Amino acid sequence: MARTKRTGRRTGNPDTKAEILSAARRLFAEEGFESVSMRRIASEAQVDPSLIHHYFGSKDDLFLAAIELPMDPAPEVAAVLKQGGVEGAGGRLMRAFVAIWDGPHQDKLLAVVRTSLSKPAMSFVLRQLFEHRIVKTVENTIGDQVDHVPVRASFIASQVFGLVVARYILKLEPVASLSAAELAETIGPNIDRYLTMPVEQFAEAERPKA
Repeated sequence: MARTKRTGRRTGNPDTKAEILSAARRLFAEEGFESVSMRRIASEAQVDPSLIHHYFGSKDDLFLAAIELPMDPAPEVAAVLKQGGVEGAGGRLMRAFVAIWDGPHQDKLLAVVRTSLSKPAMSFVLRQLFEHRIVKTVENTIGDQVDHVPVRASFIASQVFGLVVARYILKLEPVASLSAAELAETIGPNIDRYLTMPVEQFAEAERPKA
């Protein structure tokens, strides 16, 4: 017997919200925010489109719910930095970074990056995450060993986000196939340099713009 497509509101079904989030997360990761419609997500989740509005309201609200990070990066960053302070921190950070991105939450993380690249208005998600969970953690952990942490962190971010695009989105070789140890060996020294190089000439960038 052919399966009848489920329609209408599934009152009392605790799986409905999770199924919508799973479908949205998968489509956002594969195609980006702009390319995916609410109706398409509803079809993928096999629910009535009205259920998405019922549970999440707007498409933006659904995206924010779908990309909710399953782990807080701050403790991992703090632990890596505490292992040996500034010396060799680049390699340790790179290994931790690859472990996170190669892990089970890759779809969520890719959804954030793809959508931020295609929808500038959503780039605040990455910026908020970076400023409040990464920069502050670096500052609180090794702020007594390095100066101008926000400036240094922005250079590190450019290296990390560039690697994300090259390795996970464009899949450029050999970067896409390098192991965590190889990336630590090749890219880690760049991060070490950002943590130790003089940055006084860039200090003006730390000041918030009026």
